[in-house]
Order: sequence, then structure tokens, then C-alpha cells
Amino acid sequence: MSETPSEIDILRAALAAAEARAAAAEGALVAAKGELTQVQAVVSAAEDMIRHLRLQIAKLRREQYGHSAERHARLIEQLEMQLEDLEADLGEDCAKADALPTKTTVTTFERRRPARKPFPEHLPLERVVIEAPTSCTCCGSARIVKMGEDVTETLEVIPRQWKVVQTVREKFTCRDCEKISQPPAPFHPIPRSWAGPNLLAMVLFEKFGQHQPLNRQAERYAKEGVEISLSTLADQVGACAVALQPVHDLIRAHVLGAERLHADDTTVPLLAKGGTRTARLWTYLRDDRPFGGGPPPAALYCFSTDRRMEHPTRHLTGWSGILQADAYGGYNGVYDAARKPAPVLSALCWSHARRKFFELADLKATARKGRSVAEEISPIALDAVKRIDAIFDAERGITGLSAVARRDARQRLVRPMVEDLHDWMRAERARMSKHNPVAKAINYMLDEEGRWAAFARFLDDGRICLTTDVVEQPLSQLFCSFGGLSFHASTMAA
Repeated sequence: MSETPSEIDILRAALAAAEARAAAAEGALVAAKGELTQVQAVVSAAEDMIRHLRLQIAKLRREQYGHSAERHARLIEQLEMQLEDLEADLGEDCAKADALPTKTTVTTFERRRPARKPFPEHLPLERVVIEAPTSCTCCGSARIVKMGEDVTETLEVIPRQWKVVQTVREKFTCRDCEKISQPPAPFHPIPRSWAGPNLLAMVLFEKFGQHQPLNRQAERYAKEGVEISLSTLADQVGACAVALQPVHDLIRAHVLGAERLHADDTTVPLLAKGGTRTARLWTYLRDDRPFGGGPPPAALYCFSTDRRMEHPTRHLTGWSGILQADAYGGYNGVYDAARKPAPVLSALCWSHARRKFFELADLKATARKGRSVAEEISPIALDAVKRIDAIFDAERGITGLSAVARRDARQRLVRPMVEDLHDWMRAERARMSKHNPVAKAINYMLDEEGRWAAFARFLDDGRICLTTDVVEQPLSQLFCSFGGLSFHASTMAA
């Protein structure tokens, strides 16, 4: 939401007042040696407020007028880092001021700090009770009675501890048959490995979950007194990929057991000789919840070094059904009519189609560019956005119903709007030049052979969703009930 210019004026006035208080505090700094520490706290607080106000003004301008240059964004980031340093210095000055035995009156100031959030309830609670006195500290009488208590809470952490686990298997021999009895060896995730399961899980999570390279992990472990070579860690990661392969296979079988899938690909950086390359992470998502399906949702991740058609064709070998994706041509291999066992049916995303019209009817983007709204906003694109939004509104009311109920509701409520949109787009395109940006947005839905059929396929099948938005979320936000492991396994195997 953009802010009004009056708020910027208010902030400017507050900034001027804060600068005046800072000047007064600096004058008091020279007054006396005994007041030095407390005045430093005042100056730090005033500077802190100045930085806060300047940062807020910069953000308000950014929201109102948009990005004027990349330098503007870097300036805001720099202000935020300076503000963080000022916060730390202010805390140090305030601590020194509190430690002084006497108090001195200085210029008043107001510094608002955010209220501390309560500690998470799931953390274990350790209650430490300080030993109470046995007699009155004033008169020495032993007749004292507890009247209450004051509780102070602090957050603490137990540093990571390394240990060596010795598993002893005693051997026994039988005096009668002279056979030897011994318990079986404990299970190891990696055969004959010296690394325990918790250590392996930590290494994998740091590498794939926190993006910490193995060399940095090795350096940190060495500082903790445990030296593990980089090559040894790499061997353990490779062995874990093999150990997790059965889990990946189970997830793959579960995901590809669906009759309808969402698909998308995203860029990922790939370290290579000479620099970083752009690789691809393909996501295939099973989610039957929109039509009341029972199987749990899960995601299958596959890695490739490029975006060629051969990758989704290989990933979906042997699978047939409905694929919900964007109009990227790399999926054309699975749509081929000669494909075995059967061609995949395409169901295209309405969010992608709407986005092309929305970019031509974005009032805020046009205002940020300093252009005239009347000249830049396309009324046809704006009308298309409104028509598509009406379809989205009707769809929201049927989410979670059975596939049959969704299909019946679409036939009754949505089909008339979709057919009207189709006729309207064809009529408008006939009056436009082929170079018109709106005509190109219309052609995205109508021009290609079979593309409109893919957009309208959801009307006759209640299992199909209107968009692929669920699969385009960041990886950290995908629910993927147990599918998260498939990301680790597939990436390591690649």
C-alpha cells in the first residue's frame, strides 16, 4: 500500500526535531566529565531515531514512486546495516549509563523499542530458585514468611556436543555344543561407516537445507575440536544419496501414481569451472485436496543442468494423465499423440494468461514510470483482467468439493463466462494490429493449436485446478508432507 505525501512531511518534521535533540545532546556532552556516558546514550538514541526516520522516509518514497534506480535499493540496504550498528552501539552506551552509581539530569529523549515476543512454548523450562534467606536481612529475626516471588526469564542454548559411541557386543560360547552366541551388529545408515545417523543428517541438512558447502562445515568442525576432511564428508554425502534412493523411489511412485500433476521448473545456481552456471530444478506435485482426494500431497524434485525438452520427457516416462503447467514448449514431448503408453493431456494455467493482461493494465506500474494513465493503460487489457477475475471468484467457492460437484458447478456457473471471454477475445483481436501488445496477450490463449482447449479443459474435469500457483511457491513453503526428502535425494544423486 503506498503512503500519502503528508506522512512524509510528518516524518520530516520528526526528523528535524530529532536532529535538534541530537545537537542539544552533543552540547551537553562537553558540559562535564561525569555526564559523558549518559550523554553518549542520549546521542546514540537520537542518532538511532534519525536513522529510523530516514529509513522510513526512504521506504515511503520507494512505495510511492517505485524504484528510480538500482542505487536506491542499495542505499536502503546500507541504511538498514548502519541502523543495526547504531542499535548495537546504543545498547552498549545504555548499559554503561545504567552501571553509573549516580544519576545526572540530561536532555530527555524517547526511544521506542519493539515489545519482546514471548519465548516459544515448546522449549523446555528449567527453574532455578535462588536460596532464600533464613532470617530477616534488616533485624535478623527468623520469623519470615514468603509473600511472593519475582521471576526473570532468559533464553539460553546448550552448545553442540560431540561424543564417541562405543557399541559393545559380548560373545558367549556354549559349554555343550561349543557354538558362539553374539548379538547382531547395530544398524548403520551406511555400511561400515564411522558416522552416526545424527551426524549424517546434520551434514545433509547444512549442505542442502542451509546451503553450507562442505568445506565450511569442515572448518567449523575443526574449530570445535573434530577434524573431518573435505573428501571424507563428500564420500558420506554420496553414500547417503545411495541410502536415500529407496525413499526417493517410494516418493516417485506415490507422486506418479496420481492421475493429475502440477509441473514447474525453477532456476538454481550450479558451481562449475570458470564460474556459476544456471541449472534447473523440476517440480512435479501431487495435490488432490482441491477436489477432496484422499492420498496425501507430495512433491518430486528432479535436477538437470539445462532446460531441454528431454528432461521432462524422461522424468514422466511411463506416466499418463493430466499435466497442469505453463505453456513452456519443453513439455510438448509428453503431449505427443504418438507417445506410449498414451499422450499426456495439457491443462494450462490461467494465472499465466491473466498476468500478460495485468501487466498492460497495472495502474501502479504506470504511475511509477511517470506516464499518463490515460495513455498507458489499455482498457481492453483492463476489461480482460476483470473478466478473468470473475472466473477466479466463481472458482473460490467450489474448492474442496468432489470432482463431480466441481464439474457440475463449473458447467452451470463458469462455462458461460469462459465462452463469453473466448468470443470477446476473438472479436477484439480481429480489430487489432498483430503487433499490439494486447493482441499478443490474446494470442497466448488462442493462437497456438489446441491451446484454448488446454485452457478450457478444467470445465469438463473437476480434478483440474484453474492455476498452477501451488507448485510455483518457494521450495521452503511447499507442504510436501514427506516429499522434502525427495529434494535431497534427487539433488545429491545428480
